[in-house]
This record gives sequence, C-alpha cells and structure tokens, in this order.
Amino acid sequence: MKFTRFKNLPPYPFPRMRSLLAGITPKDTTAALNMSVGEPQHDVPKFVTDILHRDRASYNKYPPVQGTEAWQQAVSGWITRRNGLESGMVTKNNIVPLCGSREGLFSIGFVVISRQKNNQIPLVLSPNPFYQPYAGAALSAGAETLYVPNSNYGDLPEEILNRTALAFICNPSNPEGHLASRDYLEKMILLARKHDFTLVGDECYSEIYDDQPPVGMLDVCHQMTKGLSENPFQNVVVFNSLSKRSNLAGLRSGFMAGDPGIVAETLRMRTYGGAPLPLPVQAASAAAWNEEGHVQVNRMLYQRKFDLAEKYLGRKFDFRRPAGGFCLWLKVGDGEQACKILWQEAGIKCLPGAYLARSDADGNNVGVPYIRLVLVHDEHVLEPALEKIAITL
Repeated sequence: MKFTRFKNLPPYPFPRMRSLLAGITPKDTTAALNMSVGEPQHDVPKFVTDILHRDRASYNKYPPVQGTEAWQQAVSGWITRRNGLESGMVTKNNIVPLCGSREGLFSIGFVVISRQKNNQIPLVLSPNPFYQPYAGAALSAGAETLYVPNSNYGDLPEEILNRTALAFICNPSNPEGHLASRDYLEKMILLARKHDFTLVGDECYSEIYDDQPPVGMLDVCHQMTKGLSENPFQNVVVFNSLSKRSNLAGLRSGFMAGDPGIVAETLRMRTYGGAPLPLPVQAASAAAWNEEGHVQVNRMLYQRKFDLAEKYLGRKFDFRRPAGGFCLWLKVGDGEQACKILWQEAGIKCLPGAYLARSDADGNNVGVPYIRLVLVHDEHVLEPALEKIAITL
C-alpha cells in the first residue's frame, strides 16, 4: 500500500538539521547549546501546577468541546483586554479551545477550504519563511500553497486572489521578528473580505516583544467597524496559546477566536474529530489567561537576552534586534555551512534559514543566507554561546 497524500509537504526542518549534522563530532563543547528549537526554558508558573494537581480527579470526566464557562470567560476577557474591545464583543460563540495552536493552524484548512474556488483548485497564501503547519493546512484540504515573501498579498494579481481560500499572517513573524503595522493589517482584512477568503492571524508570539506590543488583528477589526452592528470579525480568525506567553508548551493549550461562522464550523468539525482540553488543563489555562504578572516577568527576561545578543552580535550578520518573538535571524552568507561550523567547532545547534522557507519558481530560496537562533535558555548558559558564535562565524 502506498501513502502519497503528504509527499509534497516541505521536509520538516528538524529532521533535515539532524541529517545535516550527522557524522560531525563537536571539537569543543564548553559553550554547547541547542539553539534550534523554540521551546521556552523559563519556569512554569507555580499556580498552574498547583491547579493541575488540585483538579487531578477530574481527569475521569469528558471535557466540553467548547470549553468550560470559566475557560470561556478567561479567554474572552483576555482577548477583550488585549485588543481594547468593547465588553461583550467576544463571547463563547467567538472562541474555540485548542490543544495548542499548531493543531488549529493545521486543521483550519478542513473548515474553510472547499474543493474549488471559482472553478479552480483553491490557493493558500503563506509567508516565506513560514511555519510548516501552514503548508499542511493547504495540502490536507486539497489546496495549493503560494509562498509570498514578506506576506505582500496585496501585490498579487486578481486571478490569484480570486482563487485564494485562506491566507496566513504571522505577527510577530517567525523567524524574522517583524511586527505588522495597523495599516497593513487593515489592508489585508479588506482584501480578505473583497475576495472572500479566510484571513488567519498567527499571534502565538504576541506577548513577547521588545518596546511595543504587536497590534492584534481583532483590535484592527474592531476599529474598522466601530459603532456598526455588523460582525466585526468577518473573514478573520486569530490563534494564540500559552506556550510562549506562559512557558507552557507542554500544556498544549491554545485557542482560535474571531468570525462566529468560522468558529461554529470549527466546533462542528471538532465534535467529530477534535481533542478537547482535559478539565484540569482548562482550569489551569483559565488561571494563566487571567494573570499577567508572570507574563511581564517573562517578557523582561527575553528583553535582557536581546541585550546579550546585541552585545555579542550587534556588529555582525546584519544584526537587527527583534521587535517581537525570541528568534534571531542572522545573515551569515550560507546558512547550512554556518550551522555545520557552529556544530563542529562549538557544539551549538541552529537552523539553516533555507529549512524555514520554500524556493520560488526560479529556484531561489530567501532563507539560504540566514540562520535562526532561539533565545530561550537562561542567561548564564546563553551568554557563553553567543560569545562563541561571534568568535566562530
């Protein structure tokens, strides 16, 4: 039996990295560090683990697909505060609990992509570089993906936009750390409504930023329709999670929010095939969305690591301090070669930028000259690694 449905998916970055480094033995491991995986290393909030332990008996109950009332209130309240929305704009009809945002970003294609769009195979618009589940969302639903550098979807021709069923915007962007402007987001929302496609805001890094918080897509929707009775979130959904915000990647707790029509269809699908969050996880998640103190501490720790990165790398590699997220996107000339050198000379792992991007029709890959480093480790182990990178490359 042959299985070919997913054969055209881009190879996942981490197995490619392991193959690239296979057979190479590091010469010096005094500053060894895995800086390839964006897995937060800061402390898990104690109140979260306390709740998981307190509510452990409820693991024997089936959880509601739409979330408990406490979870709904916590998430809708956080969305309202974070985006400056009016009270009551976000209700249980606007939100979906997810086992982390990745499963939602992948499965959104099943909900919003039809077999055809204007009698053609539908298109999914993706940033380039991109988060790999975007490609999965397209392929699993029978669509084709168009990779667009800098998410400049407004520059695409009408015939492309008329085929588009779904478009992704990552804000802050991963790996570059750019923040989308309010003006840009407004134009993309109008574009989605004009051509009737679903616009997805991947906002998973939204609470890790340097100077200014990223503009939320639901905030922009609200400002565009202020005072009107129509659905302010028409054609728009956003995804977020506790993974980066609260150092809870292993909790697998996130949400989708926005257009109630898309939410209703997503809940219908998840009734048949979704994995609802266990009741202890929902209780702990509600507490995490309701508490901002640990998030502020988390953000301060990342800002100090931005300082360290600037100290050692600020004059090299076209360094740019990330406005959001926790990744460095460094121009080293040849990303694969740089990764092999760092591993061989210092035992430091990073991702070649080409593994996070897709080649265009001419064979050009915008990520080839870059490497991605993640600043997730504590300062005392991160600093010697950054110093070693500056010396080695």
